[in-house]
Amino acid sequence: MTRRNGLVRGRALIGAVITAAAALLIGIEAPGASADESEVLTEQGLADYINQGRRPVAVANSGSSSGSSGSRASVALGSGPEFSAAIAAFGYGLLHPNAAPAGVNDWNCRPSQAHPRPVVLMHGSWMNAFDSFAYLAPRLARAGFCVFAMNYGQSNLLEGGGFGAILPGRNGVGYMEASAQQMAGFVDQVLAATGAAKVDVVAHSQGGTVANQYLKFENGAPKVERLIAFGATYHGTSLLGIATLGRMINNLGIDILGFNEIFVGHANIQQAVGSPFLVNLNRDGDTVPGIAYTAVGSRYDEVTNPYQLTFLAAGPDATVDNITLQDGCEQDFSDHLTMMYSPRTASITLRALDPAGYPELECSFNPWLIGGGGAI
Repeated sequence: MTRRNGLVRGRALIGAVITAAAALLIGIEAPGASADESEVLTEQGLADYINQGRRPVAVANSGSSSGSSGSRASVALGSGPEFSAAIAAFGYGLLHPNAAPAGVNDWNCRPSQAHPRPVVLMHGSWMNAFDSFAYLAPRLARAGFCVFAMNYGQSNLLEGGGFGAILPGRNGVGYMEASAQQMAGFVDQVLAATGAAKVDVVAHSQGGTVANQYLKFENGAPKVERLIAFGATYHGTSLLGIATLGRMINNLGIDILGFNEIFVGHANIQQAVGSPFLVNLNRDGDTVPGIAYTAVGSRYDEVTNPYQLTFLAAGPDATVDNITLQDGCEQDFSDHLTMMYSPRTASITLRALDPAGYPELECSFNPWLIGGGGAI
């Protein structure tokens, strides 16, 4: 508990400093406060202030400020080794940027009666299929699922992918609208190869948001049964207040986010809380009819932050299971990246895909930052 409290206090202190600076720089008061009752806004307060009060204006849409909008996708190839630690998998992904995780993209796989839908994996920002799913994918394959993965949103520096794209395999940087179209083509390829009527989607971070864009605007809903996402940026991120501050400054007419897009890429600007992309994505509610959603957040997530922004409100004819990773498992210290290397994450995924076959959830220590599949 001491370690956990230290992490929480450290993040809270950083967030308090940034949000206090935001309030001072922009000269705002907490919503509903009088002139002599103003208070420093919390991270969530800043997010709510934007989402409920200051909608993005035209200047905030910095879509073409940093190069062309081109991006590409590729099918992950081969079969890399299985890893239990996030850092080790990340290193392998740098050296083998288009490798497939073990058990993935067997185009001769045919779904069974027990598991009739193929599983499509969607990686996160600055990641690839391998370093996002080197731990989880083999477990799904061993459980009898047909598992498929792509690398989407590939852009170079000149195309506006940001400096992260200079490193091999740092995908998920192109515009998310284009990434959703790439997902549409890949899902059609999976359905054609397997003969299945629908797929289930397991996503991390931006992958969940791209998947929801696909469901809502690329005719994906009839082809998907379940969307299971971990740390998804459905409602964006404040990044401990930094992204929220940037959005507020943009809304005052100074295109600071457009400038930063040169460095971080199109998709990361689109994931700042209150962005035009996210406003459009959620304009008719969080969910799509007919889809079963599982949304998982970690208390130690330093990227999708506040972590509750990953949760969804169920709309008509949709079901939502919002899960905090540490509920019932306080020894899991998974952050944004290492949650994909957590035994509890694997068991949540299996239960969502096959509740009758995998009703129980695992609980193991999983270290912050390095990840270890339940060990160091």
